[in-house]
Amino acid sequence: MQHVEEDALVDERSLSKLRWRCRRGLLENDLFIERFFARHADTLTVRQARGMTQLMDLSDHDLMDLLMGRKQPEGETDTPEAHDVLKMLRV
Repeated sequence: MQHVEEDALVDERSLSKLRWRCRRGLLENDLFIERFFARHADTLTVRQARGMTQLMDLSDHDLMDLLMGRKQPEGETDTPEAHDVLKMLRV
């Protein structure tokens, strides 16, 4: 049953909270994030939202390093969910 919940679409309230959580200080990060939501907001799953939340726990500069491919996720951010969302953000 948990697998089904992981693949369930994020509800509107959770999506709104996630968008708010994704506001960043660096314009460059915001551009990646805005493009991500423009492409994926309607199909975002619970699992992907969790990956995005993990990435948003990073500092702006660490996030930019990941987005630009200068670093790979490590520590608490080194999860399959974060890796998947990172790929989505980079496209």
